[in-house]
Amino acid sequence: MKKLTNKYTHLKILVVSIAVAFSLFSLLTLHYAINPVDNGNRVVTVNIPKGTSFIQTVAILEKADLIKNKYLFYMLAILKNAQSHIKAGEYELTTSMSPMDIIDKLVKGDILFYPVTIPEDFTVSEIASRLVSFSLVEEDVFLSLSSDVKFLASLGIKSSRAEGYLYPDTYQFDKSMSAKDIMRIMVNQFGKMFTPEMRKRTAEMGMTIPQVITLASLIGKESGHKDEKPLISAVFHNRLKKRMKLQCDPTAVYDLKNFSGSITKKHLMRNTPYNTYLITGLPPGPIANPAIDSLQAALYPAPVNYLYFVSNNDGSHQFSSNLSAHHKAVLKYQIKRKKE
Repeated sequence: MKKLTNKYTHLKILVVSIAVAFSLFSLLTLHYAINPVDNGNRVVTVNIPKGTSFIQTVAILEKADLIKNKYLFYMLAILKNAQSHIKAGEYELTTSMSPMDIIDKLVKGDILFYPVTIPEDFTVSEIASRLVSFSLVEEDVFLSLSSDVKFLASLGIKSSRAEGYLYPDTYQFDKSMSAKDIMRIMVNQFGKMFTPEMRKRTAEMGMTIPQVITLASLIGKESGHKDEKPLISAVFHNRLKKRMKLQCDPTAVYDLKNFSGSITKKHLMRNTPYNTYLITGLPPGPIANPAIDSLQAALYPAPVNYLYFVSNNDGSHQFSSNLSAHHKAVLKYQIKRKKE
């Protein structure tokens, strides 16, 4: 009987000890979970790449001094069933946050987004440079993808180049996105903007979508004035009908990387596949990525018989229906340019 009593006493002590230990551990975990990492308010940016395991994620946070006890952090994450639900991306965290706050933010996927504006008529090369400036892509990877026929086909692009299909807009990109993700988003935006009505109009005009995009890219590169675009479109359409060379200046320098400055007569004589001073008809593909105004202008040219235009030196143009009037306009604005 005495032995049974002693055994019962020992068991009772063990149970109480376990209960006390569990209570203390629970209090310790709770204290750890709800208190700040430290007393400062240091802002830390961490990047959790796609495919990062939970243990690797903890290592990244520990290296950034956002975890003081990784074992308690493991326990807290497991208790919250968070270890398999952390989302990839770039996070802005602070040391004034508690471990529970950090875990909640990682699970929610409250990542940093970068508003990136791609201006209309940017080339693929210029778009790549803009994305590189935000550290969102590697330039060579992006440019390689832009001519990856298999990848482009997966996006519905029946062309050997992405030029013309990367719609200019303001996007919210994040660093968990790959170059493929970003390009896919931009191509999808083009698909939304180029409506079924525009596709129908393309067929009615006897053109293909690549031809419309190519023409729109020429229009956009020639003028940033929305009201002028249907007039420039009319000039190009009229020239195409008469089998006249389009003589679009920007096509002569399309292959020159980072070109800036004035286009000279020497440029216009360059022997390139895109130079519409030497080839007849449209170039083999777009020379930039046009926006909706240029695309609509390509499909709805103004009902005029213009065949020529010359810059007024203020961004606008003077239009003419015959060579004689064009020569007078050229002489007028060349003299004006010299006076200025």
